[in-house]
Amino acid sequence: MASNKEAKKALEQFKMQAANEVGVTLNQGYNGQLTSREAGSIGGQMVKKMVEKYENDMKGSN
Repeated sequence: MASNKEAKKALEQFKMQAANEVGVTLNQGYNGQLTSREAGSIGGQMVKKMVEKYENDMKGSN
């Protein structure tokens, strides 16, 4: 099982990847300059990727 520190690092990498995919530049640390639209795009992309992974995992278990 991953430690809390490892989990936070993985989530941060996932967030940076999602931001890159939707064309939003993130800084390390605080990103208060983001618009609601940009932040929502990042969150939406993260959810989309999680759903895709879940669906693929379900296909593999059948």
